[in-house]
Amino acid sequence: MPKQTILKELAKCKHPKSRKTLALTRKVKKINNREKIKLGHAAKANMVGNKLAWFAERLYEQNAPLTPAEYEALIDGYLKRFDRELEQIKIVQSIGKHRATQHAAREAAIKTTLETELLNFNSGGGIELPDLCDPINFKLFQEWDGSAATIQHLKLKFISRKMLEKSATESKVDKMHE
Repeated sequence: MPKQTILKELAKCKHPKSRKTLALTRKVKKINNREKIKLGHAAKANMVGNKLAWFAERLYEQNAPLTPAEYEALIDGYLKRFDRELEQIKIVQSIGKHRATQHAAREAAIKTTLETELLNFNSGGGIELPDLCDPINFKLFQEWDGSAATIQHLKLKFISRKMLEKSATESKVDKMHE
């Protein structure tokens, strides 16, 4: 039964404690919870989509897979994406004594995001990104249309600095053996 029909029936009910009213109320709550869950998944997909879109913009002209060193430099650039905005906030706050708390919430949100991402990349489990050093994953990422709905087709891995350094040394050793 659609939500609108249930709401119309609920409006017709006379007594708030009747079995019919309670049953319809449960149905409405169930539908609302289902919609909240859908919105939660969509929000997560949008966040990941924005992150991947940043990388897609930087790799627009790239034809070959990245080396681990290039990928590390790209991720370092990603971690510095808010530097200009933080500078502007500091300039605004330094102008007058009444503006010291202006944009404080945005500044705190940016700093928290950067701290967690930097910690995850440097010493944690890593940042969830596609492995752009692998030719197959790189090609799939290049063919990605940029929509949040098709992110599920990309194979994402947790990329950390240690992993990239390890793969860089392995590739150097492989080249020396050839």
